[in-house]
Amino acid sequence: MPKLMQKTIDSLLKGTSRSFYLTLKALPSKVRSQIGLGYLLARISDTIADSIKGSTSQRLEALEQYNNRIQKRSNTLPNLSILAQLQHNPAEAELLEKATIPVSYLEEFSNTDQQYIRRVLDIIISGQTLDLKRFTHASPNTILALNKEDELDDYTYRVAGCVGEFWTHLCLNHLFEVDAAKEAQLFENAVLFGKALQLVNILRDLPEDLRAGRCYIPASLLSEQNLKPNDLLNHQNIDRFQPIYNSYLKKTVDYFKAAAAYINMLPFSQFRMRGACTLPVILGLKTVTLLQQTNILKNENRIKVSRSEVKLMMRQTILALSSPKRTQKLISLYRDA
Repeated sequence: MPKLMQKTIDSLLKGTSRSFYLTLKALPSKVRSQIGLGYLLARISDTIADSIKGSTSQRLEALEQYNNRIQKRSNTLPNLSILAQLQHNPAEAELLEKATIPVSYLEEFSNTDQQYIRRVLDIIISGQTLDLKRFTHASPNTILALNKEDELDDYTYRVAGCVGEFWTHLCLNHLFEVDAAKEAQLFENAVLFGKALQLVNILRDLPEDLRAGRCYIPASLLSEQNLKPNDLLNHQNIDRFQPIYNSYLKKTVDYFKAAAAYINMLPFSQFRMRGACTLPVILGLKTVTLLQQTNILKNENRIKVSRSEVKLMMRQTILALSSPKRTQKLISLYRDA
């Protein structure tokens, strides 16, 4: 690959991610580029979908055209320059302006790896498209919610659970082999791993999403507590909302247990992959702890782990890689906090 293209890809990755860039640097070299590109391509589609100042129809059309180019159903990328000008984040504006580079980079990989990348992007974009259509008429004065829990489960698979499958396909193709029974268990845990990370984001972003008119907590569950989506704008309703909120925090922790099992199934020799997977798990569990300690309906600032704590987690992860038992002990430390 041309050095200029590699330099641009690395710059885009560093500019559009914080915690993931740390994970990426820890990955084994045989899968690092494929996973990094998958992230960038998904980040482009996510930026398109989240361009609030762009009309819904404009974003849907751009997403479809973008995916058609990724899937090789078209040779032309949509013109993303207008959406780029609407971005508040300069790094995301640059990502849209330079989208042709990561898209072209896709052609540098083997046919099998290209297939994995295209498949996961197709699923992710289907989730982003569904989300845009679902919340087309959402506004701060009109909060729309998912109807049933199945819809939330489907959404978390499309935008994150499938990423766990993607990572596992690459691992089995490039890093190690397992028997059929273990492979099936790996994929099952991989999907729950991805869902755990997405649920953390959904719970953490609840106040911001509500202010935008979006509620990912299903209306069917809210009604059981005599709540409507608009009621979540009032922090005094936390007592009624707390049982629902706690159930999702518990589900997130249960999913992270599956993520820990996933890490434990990785061969001992794959210490880089274990490290790359361990960091987001303990970061996610720490975020759950912070969410448990606050009235999420009252919180106007996005909860996040401090940079100093992230650096501490990095050091702890490195030290824990000497044995699978130490890795699991570290995860348990954050899970039981």
